[in-house]
Amino acid sequence: MAQYRSVRDLDWSLVIIALVICSLGVLQIYSAAHETVWSDAWWKQALWVLLGLGAMLVVSRIDYHTLLSRAFVLYGLSLVGLVAVLLVGPQVFGSRRWIPLPGFHLQISEFVKTVIILLVARYLAELKTDRVEGRDLLKLGGMVAVPMLLVLKQPDLGTTLCYLPILAIGILLAGLRWQYLATTAVILTLVLPLSWRFVLKDYQKTRLVTFLDPSQDPRGSGYQVIQSKIAVGAGGMWGKGVTRGSQTQLRFLPVPHTDFIFSAFAEEHGFVGVVVVLVLYFVLLMQIVQNAQMAPDRAGMYICMGVCALLVFHIVVNIGMVVGRMPVTGIPLPLMSYGGSSILSFFLMLGLVNSVRLWRFVS
Repeated sequence: MAQYRSVRDLDWSLVIIALVICSLGVLQIYSAAHETVWSDAWWKQALWVLLGLGAMLVVSRIDYHTLLSRAFVLYGLSLVGLVAVLLVGPQVFGSRRWIPLPGFHLQISEFVKTVIILLVARYLAELKTDRVEGRDLLKLGGMVAVPMLLVLKQPDLGTTLCYLPILAIGILLAGLRWQYLATTAVILTLVLPLSWRFVLKDYQKTRLVTFLDPSQDPRGSGYQVIQSKIAVGAGGMWGKGVTRGSQTQLRFLPVPHTDFIFSAFAEEHGFVGVVVVLVLYFVLLMQIVQNAQMAPDRAGMYICMGVCALLVFHIVVNIGMVVGRMPVTGIPLPLMSYGGSSILSFFLMLGLVNSVRLWRFVS
């Protein structure tokens, strides 16, 4: 167990910024979901934030080397969990993504992100060479591909893609020969058409195509993007105020408390509010990068940068999605979108970052 000298050794800047972002999320969930069947979502989200904070504090006290030593065990348990979802998970809107538990549903694929971070960090930290060789790239890529395929089977394309930036940042930091990078690019070029033909569902293909021109199907697949862009533009400089956004309150904007929470926030808080949120995210990411730079070893650095890469991917894809610059993939906005599994998962990752930080104080 990593023992820190006092409570001030925690990265309180990281914790406070995360809680501020969560608070803005709870406020927006209240505004977007009040007078609907989701009217109690805001206080449930607040409870999840408190649980997440507790989980973060627990993880931060565990020596991350202990977790790394059990990375393959956790990886095996993750695969078992993902298979269980496919076998016993309830089917909701054509997907099996959750395991029902008393009082809530657990989305295993969210917690697999943390396991992938530990797996990649351990594997790369144990390499005996200065660069990632071809066999290591295949081994590590294969291990990450297995949970990706299981999540894609649910189907959940958004979460599937989230595992890639963790792998990518790891191998880039570890050192990758340009020949392998070129080979990977060629393989992806060949695989993508096959994935389009044999892997993606029809609705996923439609989403990927429609974002280029939502007006082609304004009442169908393009509806979400069109309404989202209207909401973002309607916010103006200062926004319309809490519970006063017309697109949000009149229910034109779909799922404004989950995937499209940024659209609802932009409408009700305007350009100024959006800038504040983006600055908070930027500072949060810089705190994680700082912890990576000060990590006591390569494994700690890989953990912090894996968390950072995942957060960047979530933020860029979600915001790009709601302004019509990326396809709608169902990727939540970190710490803001409603969802207990997502909140817990991100706080567990922040706990890992704090564990890396606290290990510097252990002699």
